[in-house]
Amino acid sequence: MDNSRVLKGTAFKFGDNISTDLIAPGRLVHLRSNLPELAKHVLEDADPTFASRVKRGDFVVGGSNFGLGSSREHAPVIIKMAGVSAVLAKSVARIFFRNAINVGLPVLVCDTDRIADGDTLEVDLAAGVIRDLTNGETLTFGKIPDAMLAILNEGGLMPYIKKHGDFKL
Repeated sequence: MDNSRVLKGTAFKFGDNISTDLIAPGRLVHLRSNLPELAKHVLEDADPTFASRVKRGDFVVGGSNFGLGSSREHAPVIIKMAGVSAVLAKSVARIFFRNAINVGLPVLVCDTDRIADGDTLEVDLAAGVIRDLTNGETLTFGKIPDAMLAILNEGGLMPYIKKHGDFKL
């Protein structure tokens, strides 16, 4: 199985403690059954212009404790629906991490201090390398286990199971 995957896009930088409530505002809970509409409001409480500026392939870059809070399982779904190819952060809430992998959204734990808002990034998921094409920096993240890469390459856990039936890695 070929697990190579290189992503390229623009960094949208956020700070520490970006909660699932900031990602998917609680006042819009009535939109849970209309995820495309909810995705139009993704991260608007952290940056009101984000949803209108993000393009397919871009990255959300956070600080520490990304995805904490109420564990809204649709939070990673609407980040992905907005076009984001991966979330990079110093640390991530466990349930957000798992929910993101389940929907096919890579979450990479790395030092994000040297990434600036607007930088162009190239991420090699299999190699564990992030190249900041704007400032020339190279960052690394822990190797993604083969099982997780396989899930990500199929677009999430459900597409993986539909295609393969179970895990035979």
